[in-house]
Amino acid sequence: MNNIHPISKDLIYVGASDRRTALFENVYPIPRGVSYNSYLLRDEKTVLMDTADSVVREQYFENVAAALDGRQLDYLVVNHMEPDHAALIADLLLRYPETTVVTSAKAAQMMEQFFGSKPAKLQTVKEGDKLSTGLHCLNFVMAPMVHWPEVMMTYDEVDKILFSADAFGTFGALSGNLYADEVNFETEWLDDARRYYINIVGKYGQPVQTVLKKAAALDIKMICPLHGPVWRSNLEWFIGKHDVWSRYEPEEKGVIIIYGSIYGHTESAALRLGTLLGQRGVKGIKAYDASRTRVSELVAECFRASHIVLASSTYNNGIFTPMENLLADLKAHDWKRRSVALIENGTWAATSGKLMRAELEQMKEITILGETVSLKSAATPAQEGQLAALADEIVTSLNL
Repeated sequence: MNNIHPISKDLIYVGASDRRTALFENVYPIPRGVSYNSYLLRDEKTVLMDTADSVVREQYFENVAAALDGRQLDYLVVNHMEPDHAALIADLLLRYPETTVVTSAKAAQMMEQFFGSKPAKLQTVKEGDKLSTGLHCLNFVMAPMVHWPEVMMTYDEVDKILFSADAFGTFGALSGNLYADEVNFETEWLDDARRYYINIVGKYGQPVQTVLKKAAALDIKMICPLHGPVWRSNLEWFIGKHDVWSRYEPEEKGVIIIYGSIYGHTESAALRLGTLLGQRGVKGIKAYDASRTRVSELVAECFRASHIVLASSTYNNGIFTPMENLLADLKAHDWKRRSVALIENGTWAATSGKLMRAELEQMKEITILGETVSLKSAATPAQEGQLAALADEIVTSLNL
């Protein structure tokens, strides 16, 4: 059975959702699933915006056929060649051989890499090129490194819709509500949107800023991303989130505590620091066990908050592995402009604090607060004063 959704007089949603895949890109957990969005424009010419992942093949082609309703497919616009959106291109062209593929030159090269040849009917476009489909006019906007080099966006000048590729997407399968204003996005979707952006696109802040400037020059009434809900209202709020994330500014002034603890002693000291912060008026503190929380969630939280406490045991004379992995991931995502406090632990040689500091010093605009609190096996009553002093440093830095 098809599951299509009309968006406007001429535009139909033909994408599909996936709740079976456990890991997006085989690395990021998606317990709420993910949608693979695709859109069909039915004008004098028909235009399909991207395809989908092969895991939704059957549903996807049922949707496309239903939306075409017997018409031929004139154009396929490929905004992004990543296989979760492009895996079905070859299959689609076998079913609809009359289709002309419209895409960037770099994407055309990638098609040959993925499928062994370029489409028989291929039209490459560049910045500012346009395609008339009858009543509608599609304007192509290049968006390299958001987050692959071939990416482009497509803007419908008539309906003022931006088909934004992976930009403005989010994890999460659709359950019947297509639009962001039909769900409680801020409480139920924002965490997934942040985690999606930070982990998938977060390293490429400057290219995102460039695309945001291009988008600001367009009169956009609706954003149709390749993942997650469609935006038709409150666009400024969601675009503003991406502006903050891509400038590497803290989304919120607040404290998160991340601890890597083997037998619980490092955890105990980290949580005591949290209590001391709470007693000093700090609200909204969140604590995470680095061994139990997936690193994609920790990275997203480190982008959200302004102040981070990292508490790590020493392990094989190094940083406890989950904390070491987190620091490597933060570095890979160009994390910057945060304040960090450190707690270390070691029974015979506490080196994790020094090593964490060395990692942080390789990142940009990271302020390390106060003195590292150094435990030998477990915190002693005498170290209450050190934790209190570190709490004072954090509160002063927060400027509450």
